[in-house]
Amino acid sequence: MASRLVQQLGATTAAGSTAAGLAEQIRALILDGRLTVGERLPSERALALELRRSRSTMTRTYNLLERDGYVARLHGGSTRVALPHAVPVPRDSEDESAIDLSIASMDSTPGLYDATVRSLPRLAALRSTSGYSLRGLPELRDAVADRFSQRGVATSADEIIITSGAMSALNLVLATIGRRGERALVEQPSFPHALDALTRNGYRTMPTPVGVSGWDVRHLTDLMLSSRPHIAYLIPDFHNPTGATMTDADRSRVASAARNSATHLIVDETTAELDIDRGWSPLPMASFSPGVITIGSMSKIAWGGLRLGWIRAERVLISRLLATRPSFELGTALLDQCIAVELLDEMPALTAHVRSRLQVGREAVSAGIAAIGDLQMPHTPGGLSAWIDLGIPVSTRLSLAARDRQLIAPPGPRFSSGGVLERYMRIPITQPPQRTAEAMERLRLAWDDVREGTSTRSAEARHAAVI
Repeated sequence: MASRLVQQLGATTAAGSTAAGLAEQIRALILDGRLTVGERLPSERALALELRRSRSTMTRTYNLLERDGYVARLHGGSTRVALPHAVPVPRDSEDESAIDLSIASMDSTPGLYDATVRSLPRLAALRSTSGYSLRGLPELRDAVADRFSQRGVATSADEIIITSGAMSALNLVLATIGRRGERALVEQPSFPHALDALTRNGYRTMPTPVGVSGWDVRHLTDLMLSSRPHIAYLIPDFHNPTGATMTDADRSRVASAARNSATHLIVDETTAELDIDRGWSPLPMASFSPGVITIGSMSKIAWGGLRLGWIRAERVLISRLLATRPSFELGTALLDQCIAVELLDEMPALTAHVRSRLQVGREAVSAGIAAIGDLQMPHTPGGLSAWIDLGIPVSTRLSLAARDRQLIAPPGPRFSSGGVLERYMRIPITQPPQRTAEAMERLRLAWDDVREGTSTRSAEARHAAVI
């Protein structure tokens, strides 16, 4: 079995690289968090065998990384991931001149302040309670259930649990039904932190391709029926990062395959309400099968600081989730829930604001990509980002060159489970237009550096979260 380093590098990509090129690829894995500080790397001999390269090439690779402070080596012992001593301060205190495109999220909706004020009497009325809310406030569960019903799948409040965001919801589901060593079917590309959560819970990921034009549903369903994965994690609405939306017909086929293969289908609807001009509205995946587990969130449509999400599932599973939850969380903050009740009452205004913001952001990215010239931006009818086609497999090199220009832009492989997708880069459409214009100018300069071979080593090391 390949080492984790080779899985992340991609044996095919790494096979033809020089020692300097391999060192750059490994440095990129460290900078965006795919390799963690302190993690043990394969020995020179083992890595040479895996990549079918000479041991001297592996020795030079590790020497370059050690010189720059990205690995620590013990004579006759292990090689472990490290960071240079001149590590910058954490993200919240970073130089404001840096532009961070790893965060695909907007600032708060203008209605958040008023909703907060209106929520205070509701919060005050709860002071006589314990303050713990394991299942979620009844009125909020009603509101979330009503939203599902409006979208085409009849739902009651007892099929809903309120969580502290979508990732909290996913982790609760995995803690409840997870099985270490089992297979998990995932899209490629997909949301990196979901992939990380699956790996952390011991799953072996099985990728199925998705691009801007959609899913290879035959591949997806055949893989599901032949391999019978324990779970499948999908983002069928404004897929992150490609922006694709799965058709109702394909949702029906996928849901049927999940039933027939006894696969737990986990559907992430965090981006489902981020429509700009798609022109049609699909049914929720849960309308095609009662066993679908749906997770959602207010973070992308209202504000990332509102840590509020939910799970929709069958009542039997809801009971199991409630039994598991106290082991790591005793509920969701009451203030956030009270605010969410107010916001869900104003969904038409909320979605109209989001549509306007995303449209302006999309235009700014489109103008910036057009100015670069060599890159291709696909039609992006909604969602958080544009999945840019670079035309050549240089995403990691471009990401490193961008850091030298004070632009944090995760490379395409960060969105895969095996170090592939070097031809692509995710660019958020959620930034204000002026900041996007500056980001695109820095990307243009970084692109010129890559094309001319003049990019320099960044002196900074950041452990990048992708949001």
